[in-house]
Amino acid sequence: MVASLGRLAALFVVTIALSTHVQASKSTTVPQFVGSSSCSECHQQEHTDWLSSHHYAAMDKATGSSVLGRFDGATFSKGGVESRFFKKDDKFWVRTDGPDGKLADFEIKYVIGIAPLQQYLIELTRGRVQALGIAWDSRPASQGGQRWFDLYPDRKLVAGDPLHWTGVDQNWNYQCAWCHATNLRKNYDADSGGFRTSWSEFNVGCEACHGPASNHINWAKNPETRVSGDEKARGFAWSFDERRGVTWPMGDAGQAVRSTPRSTGKEIQICAGCHSRRQQFSDDPSDVAHYFDAFRPSLLESGLFHVDGQQRDEVYNYASFLQSKMHAAGVTCSDCHNSHSGKLRLSGNATCTQCHAAGRFDQASHHHHRPESEGASCANCHMPPTTYMGVDARHDHSMRIPRPDRSLTLGVPSACNSCHADKNPGWAAETIKSWFTTPKAGAQNFAEALDLDDRDAPGARRALMKIAADESQSAVGRASALARLARYATAEVLGLAERSSKDSDAMVRVAAIAALSSADPRARRNVLSPLLRDETRLVRIDAARALAGAAELGLPPDDRERFEKALAEYVSAQLFNAERPESHANLGALYQARGKVDDARVEYIKAFAIDPTFFPAAIAYSEATRASGDEAGAESILRRSLAANSNSGSLMHALGLSLIRQKRLDEAIESLTSAAKLDPNEPRFAYVLAVALHDTGKASQAIDALKTALARHPYNRDILIALASYEAEVNDFKSASSRAELLKKLEPENKEIEEYAATLKNLAK
Repeated sequence: MVASLGRLAALFVVTIALSTHVQASKSTTVPQFVGSSSCSECHQQEHTDWLSSHHYAAMDKATGSSVLGRFDGATFSKGGVESRFFKKDDKFWVRTDGPDGKLADFEIKYVIGIAPLQQYLIELTRGRVQALGIAWDSRPASQGGQRWFDLYPDRKLVAGDPLHWTGVDQNWNYQCAWCHATNLRKNYDADSGGFRTSWSEFNVGCEACHGPASNHINWAKNPETRVSGDEKARGFAWSFDERRGVTWPMGDAGQAVRSTPRSTGKEIQICAGCHSRRQQFSDDPSDVAHYFDAFRPSLLESGLFHVDGQQRDEVYNYASFLQSKMHAAGVTCSDCHNSHSGKLRLSGNATCTQCHAAGRFDQASHHHHRPESEGASCANCHMPPTTYMGVDARHDHSMRIPRPDRSLTLGVPSACNSCHADKNPGWAAETIKSWFTTPKAGAQNFAEALDLDDRDAPGARRALMKIAADESQSAVGRASALARLARYATAEVLGLAERSSKDSDAMVRVAAIAALSSADPRARRNVLSPLLRDETRLVRIDAARALAGAAELGLPPDDRERFEKALAEYVSAQLFNAERPESHANLGALYQARGKVDDARVEYIKAFAIDPTFFPAAIAYSEATRASGDEAGAESILRRSLAANSNSGSLMHALGLSLIRQKRLDEAIESLTSAAKLDPNEPRFAYVLAVALHDTGKASQAIDALKTALARHPYNRDILIALASYEAEVNDFKSASSRAELLKKLEPENKEIEEYAATLKNLAK
C-alpha cells in the first residue's frame, strides 16, 4: 500500500505494458520466471495456502470481483473537492481533481490490497500509474468500515503537492509496484519521462521470494540434469534452508534455545525486500537476491523510530525485528509465520509459547492480567500495534519488555498506557515495580544514547560511542549510533569508525563510512579504499561516494580502477531512480565534489524540473552558481524556488545569506528573520540571524534572539558560544559564565572552552 517514504530519505518508477509477459521454462543456466501456476502441481498445499494470503491479493485489475469499494455514485468531500465513484460501461471510475486541479473522470485500472483497506490506481500519461488518496475501508461496518476515507485527513492536498494523488510521492511505479507484483521491472525512460513497467505476475507470487523457477522445474522433472553442488538449492539460486533440521529444545529457565546457531540471514533479508523501510537501487533478480545489493535500509532515525527503537512512522518490521532478542537468538520470520498463507503458524499466545514455556510465561504470575483478557496477550504487551493509513494496525516486531519508566524520562510510548489510556506513565511505572522487584531493562539499551544525541545534550558523543563499540548490541543499534557520530569528527570517533569498517555486518560497515565522511581526505583514503573490494554493493558504492573528490586523489592504480568501477555502480544506483529529484540532487553533489560544476548544474536543474517543491535541489543549484561567481544568479534561483515553496525556512535562510554576501543587510535580516520563524526547530537559522543582528549594531536584539532559540535548543554549541560572547560584551559576566560552564559539560576535552570559562568566571566575581 502507498505511503509517503519521506522526501529527503528516498533515492529512487507510464504506458505500462499491460500484457503479462511470462517467459517459458528453458533448460538454461539463466533462470526464467515461469509463474506460480507452474508450482502448484508439486506444491499443492503451499499453493492453496498462498491463494488465501494477502500476497495473492496484493494487486489486481479492477473488476467486479476484485473491487471492494462502492462505485454506485457514492461521494466523498474534502477541501472543497467532491469526488464521486461510479461505474460506466462495466468499468470503475472516479470524478475528482486531476493534475491540473480541475474535476475530471478517471478510470480505475487496478486495485491494491483487500484488508483492512483497499487502494485504487489510475493510469495517467506515459505509463505513469498513480495511487488515489481516497481509499476504501474494507473492515466490517460494525468496526467502522465500509466507507470511503482520506489517507491524509489532516492535510489539504492540491495538484502540485507531492502527496496529492497526481504527485511524485503517489507514483505506483516507484512507491508501490515492487512489493505488489512479481518480477517487477520499473523501466523508467529518462529521455521520455515515461515508464514501460513490466511484471510476470500481478501479485506477490512464489518467485517473488524464491526467485525465477525455470531451473528448479527442470531439476524436478529431469533428475539427471542435477549438477554438482545444485542439490542443496535444487535449481534455485538460493535455498531457504535456515530452519532445516533445527529444533528448539526448552531450557531450564523455560525459554527455548536453537539447536544450531543461524549462520545466515537469507530468509529475513528476502522478506525485508518489502517488509522494511528502505531505498531501492536495483530490480535485477540477481541483485535483489542479496538485500544489500539492491536496498539501503533505514536506521533508527529520528522521525521514523522513537529513541528506544519503537516504530513511529511506517517502517515495515525489518529494523524493528533486528533489535529484538528473538533475532539475536536465531529466530526467522517463518518460525512464527506460515510464509505461504502469511498467517501465524499458531493462534494467540501459542505462537510465543513455542519457545517461552506456557507454564511460566502464559500465567497471571507473569502478565498480571486476567487470563484470556487483552492484557494477557503476549503481543499486546511485547508487540504493541501502531495504526497507519487510518485503519491499519501493525505490531511492533522489536518484541520489547514494556518500559513505562521511559515514557517518563524519554517521552516514548508504552504498551501499558496504550491500553490504560486513563492512567499516566507514572502509575504504569510504579505498577511494573510492584510486580517485579528487579524489572529487566530489555534489549534496546541504546535509547538513552539516542535521546542525548537528539537533544544535543552533554555526554551524547560518549554515549553513542559506547553503543557503537558494544558488540552485544544489535547490529542495527550499533549502526544507528555510529552513523550519528558523523558530526563528531574527533580522533576517537574516527578510530572507532575505522575499526567498525571491518565489522562482519554490512549495516555497520555502511554506518562506518558515514561516520568517516567528515574525516580529512588522507584518513578517508586509508580507511575506505579496502571497502572498494567489499562483497556488498551498498558498501562499495558508499565507499566510492565518500572518496569522490579530494580523497580520490592519490589512489594507487589498483584502487583507482576499483574506485571508478564502484563509482559507476553508485551512478547506476542513482539513475535507477532517475524519475526522482533526490537522485539528480545526489548526482549533482557528486559532480560538484569532483569539480564538474557544469554537470552538477544540469543535475540540479533536472531535479527541480521533476519536482519544483524539492527545494534542496534549488539551494544546491544556487550554491553551484554562486561558486562560479554569479551571486545575482544564485539569488534569482532561490527566489524562483520560493515562489513554489513560500513556507520553506531553508530557502529563506539561503536567500538571506546571499543578500548578506551582496551587502544588502536590511533585506538579509528580513529574510533571516523569516527563516527563523518558518523553521524554529532549526537552530542554525536562529544563530545566523543573531550574528547578523549583532554585526549590524543590534546587539540587544541579537541576545534576545539567542535566548529565544536557547529555550528550544538548550544544548546548541553555536548558540551558547555566541550568547556567552555577546553577554560578556555588555558586561553580563554572570550569565555569560553560566553559558560557558554548560559548554564545558558539553565539550569536556576542549581546552579553549575550559580557559574561556575560567576567564568569565573570574570576571563574574
